[in-house]
Amino acid sequence: MNSAGYRGPDPQYIPIDPEFHKESKNRKKQRCCKGKDDLSLNFVAIMSKKSIFYTGFFVVLAVGFYFILTKVIPGFGEKNLQTESYVRPFSFTNQDGKQITEKDVKGKVYVAEYFFTTCRGICPDMNNNMKLVYEAFKGNPDFLILSHTSDPETDSAAQLKKYADSLGVNTNQWIFLTGRKDSLYNMGRLSYTIDDPANNLKSIDDDFLHSQFWALVDRNGDVIKEVYDGLKKAEVQKMIKDARKLLKQKAK
Repeated sequence: MNSAGYRGPDPQYIPIDPEFHKESKNRKKQRCCKGKDDLSLNFVAIMSKKSIFYTGFFVVLAVGFYFILTKVIPGFGEKNLQTESYVRPFSFTNQDGKQITEKDVKGKVYVAEYFFTTCRGICPDMNNNMKLVYEAFKGNPDFLILSHTSDPETDSAAQLKKYADSLGVNTNQWIFLTGRKDSLYNMGRLSYTIDDPANNLKSIDDDFLHSQFWALVDRNGDVIKEVYDGLKKAEVQKMIKDARKLLKQKAK
């Protein structure tokens, strides 16, 4: 026992265990390495959060910019409607006895249909649906409706005027047309493509065009490829939507 009361070996003579020393070093090394791994994982997590934030930010910014462009630029982002044909030169007589030509509809968007005033079949329903179109664009000077008679022998200008008055519409916007039968039918089949040209009989007296389909024409006089069934309200609404697209576009 030394003077301090310590009863163990003299500290100056405590043996050193090499294995203990190695183990201590390994522990320190392991603890050190584990600390570096934790820092790396934290760094990756922080960078991932930043990446998500910036990605989301730029996506929102791009969507917002696109939305603003759709409001500022008419027709931006909308697909153009495909065209099928074009309006050939024509000259018909309206309900007031005035001559109407392709020059009178130049730069306008309009829908063309064929009917006759004494029709008791599809025509009443079809023109009731056309009134929906008329009301949708009522007062818009850039939109017209052209109703061509299929029976010009019966439907004189006076007869068309009487029919128009019964509908209570503004005939400056909804125009009723009569003329030569062959000219009317050629317009329907070759320009508006609402009837197969193969239906054109050798004898015009035996020929009769009776169709529920409508044609939509853009400001350039090009006829939209799609034809619209005037007896189906879903297609009538589709045509109204397409006409609104065309009205946003400028004539070339």
